[in-house]
Order: sequence, then structure tokens, then C-alpha cells
Amino acid sequence: MPEGHDERLKDLVGDCVHCGFCLPACPTYALWGEEMDSPRGRIHLFGQVLSGGPIESATVKHFDSCLSCMACVTACPSGVQYGEIVEAARDQVEQSAKRPLPERLSRSAIFALFPYPRRLRVARLFLLAAQASGLRALLRRPKVAARAPALLRAMESVAPPITPIERLPPRVPAVGNRRGVVGLLTGCVQSVFFSGINAATARVLAAEGFEVVIPKGQGCCGALSEHVGRKSEALRLAKKTIEVFKAAEVDFVVVNAAGCGSATKEYSRLFQDDPSFSAEADWFASRTRDISELLASVGSRAKRHPVRARIAYHDACHLAHAQGIRLQPRALLQEIPELDMCEIEDTMCCGSAGIYNLVQPDAANELGDRKAAAVVAAEPTIVVTSNPGCLMQIRSALERSGSEIRTAHIVEVLDNSIRGG
Repeated sequence: MPEGHDERLKDLVGDCVHCGFCLPACPTYALWGEEMDSPRGRIHLFGQVLSGGPIESATVKHFDSCLSCMACVTACPSGVQYGEIVEAARDQVEQSAKRPLPERLSRSAIFALFPYPRRLRVARLFLLAAQASGLRALLRRPKVAARAPALLRAMESVAPPITPIERLPPRVPAVGNRRGVVGLLTGCVQSVFFSGINAATARVLAAEGFEVVIPKGQGCCGALSEHVGRKSEALRLAKKTIEVFKAAEVDFVVVNAAGCGSATKEYSRLFQDDPSFSAEADWFASRTRDISELLASVGSRAKRHPVRARIAYHDACHLAHAQGIRLQPRALLQEIPELDMCEIEDTMCCGSAGIYNLVQPDAANELGDRKAAAVVAAEPTIVVTSNPGCLMQIRSALERSGSEIRTAHIVEVLDNSIRGG
């Protein structure tokens, strides 16, 4: 542990004045009304840990139940850096606490699979076979689901329909005068299960005058690992990501997954204790842009064709709260002729939150069902968001509700408009 690390954390914990402004914004407090499942309650618990208190099983449960949605950061009048606090708390949990064996096995399985695109492609083949054979439908029958392992049920319930992978070339040339060169972060889950979103992102960027580089050798950015306290794993994955994009010599790194964008913009903090690599981390963090952030900043150039749909935009938590990007996606959608925009009244987290809907499926489902009800009440034909996890979570919840409302990533809508349907 670097010298002064605990003192810094104690200072961060001390910034919380326990005013309670975070309570109405917190999804888990809304679900259970328990003080220790609120941001200020978890901060109090971590303060006790920093003062030498034990990390008991109940303490682990309260930290695990947090979605890290960062809604409390938006609500907090004191500027408490809750994200850094909860990540440090989870790092302590991973180092010091011993989880029950089933939890250890589940988490080991998740992190042996999800950060690795090659392994995900193998898993995709099994899902494809299960989809073709009817096994996926069988797993959703209550009597069969009750006998299946909890992790398998959770993974199947949120997994999207399996479609062919859209391959991207190493470079996509700009249309017209080139405005810059951008590198596209294709991600781990995104590259295997949502490759069409990456392809649409590249087409939209090219249409808007950017040469798009897809660096070979990239993989997981480390976001999934960082958000649950697996810091050494996050550092390893982040370092590789930075090296790959630094070698590509791009002006910006474009991200189309809110959780990945939030994590990569925090690379400077992730590597703050590593002077040998901090400059590279600063380089990457300063060049990271969400796709809507970049497009809104430079102004649209490609012609938009009409899209006749009523769209509800869902704010992904790690875009709205962690990155402060709310207006830009809406502004881009409002440029599309004949598109009707509506708002979702319930702005709380949908329950996706990285691996949360896999390790906390009951709470995630409750939040997902709440979100689905709010979406249905807005009466859109399509619900649009900026994060693959939200797409999976909301689609699954809408299916449970019996709704036929479609889901789409914002770049799919923009791509459809630019290409003329």
C-alpha cells in the first residue's frame, strides 16, 4: 500500500457530512430502505474499516449490493468522491474477506470469461447452439429454471439473441474532408455480442469525417474488474489497452459503452501509484470521448434522413452520472427529421451495472422491472441507450413484462438515419 494511501481515503470518507441528499437517488436504498445500503451508510462502514474494524460478512454484503451507478455523486452537494471510495472498499474486500464458496466460484467463472473476447466467442457458439436447439427457451420455463445453476439462469436471461459477428477492417476511411483520426475501443462483450453496434459506430464516425482506426490486439479495458475491486487485474488489462492505442497514434479514443468510457477516463487515477506509467495513462484518459460527446462537440456534417419512430432515451448511469453526459445524446437524436422524443419518468438505474445482474439477480430484476414499467408508461416504439449492459437488461425486463417495445443503441439510430433507412 503506497504511503499516505489510507490517509487520503480517510480524507475522502470525511468529506461526507451525512446530509442524506443521496438517499432518494440510491437504487438499493429505494428497494430496501436500509441505512447501510445507502451511500452514506457504506461510507460510514468503510470509515470503520479504515480505522481498523473487521470486514465482516454483513459489511461485504452491503458493499456488494451497491450498483456503483454514481447517482449519489450527482445528488451530493459536498462533492464526495463516492466512486473512489466504493472501489477502494471493494479492493479491501477482495484482499481481506473470504466469500462463501459458491460466490467465489461464480465470480471466478465470470472473470475467467468476460474480459476475454476469444473465450466469449467460444461461449457465443454454445449460446448459438442453445438458441437453435430450443434449449434457451426451455431454460426459461419455471420448473427447468428452478433446477438450473443461478449464474447460468442469470446469464441466459440477459444474453441477447445471437446474430452473426460483423467484422471491422483495420481502418475505415473518412467520407469527405478528414476531420481527424480516431481509435475505436471495440470492447470485450461489445465486440462479440454487439458487433453491429461497433460497425455502426465506425460508419457514423466515417460519415462525419473521421478516419477510424480499429487497433489490433485490443481487448477488455479493465472496467468490469475495476468496478468490483479487482485492481491488479484492471491494471493489467488497462495497461495493454493503453499501449495498443498509443501505438496507433490517434487523436481521440472513441468509446460506445458508457461503463468503459467512465473507466478509461479514470485511467489517471487508476495508475496514480505507478509513476512509470502515469504519463501514458494521462495520455489515454485525456483523449477518451464517448461517441455522442465527440459528435456533439464537432457538429453534425452528414445528412440525416427521417426516422419515423417515437424514441425514449434511457440515461446509462456511467454516462449521465460518472461522465456528466446527458444533453449530447438527446441533441443528436433531435437532429433526426420526424423522430419523436419522449422522456422516461423513472431515472433510476436499470439494474445492469457491469456484472451486477449476474451476481445480484434478484435486486437487478426488481430494478429492471421498475425501469420497464416506466418505459412502457412513456409509450415509445423504441427505447434507446448508450451502453450494451443497459440494452441487455432493459430488453430482458421488457420481455418479462410482455412488451414489444424494441431496444437500440444510439449509434444504430444515427446510422439508420444517415444511411436513409
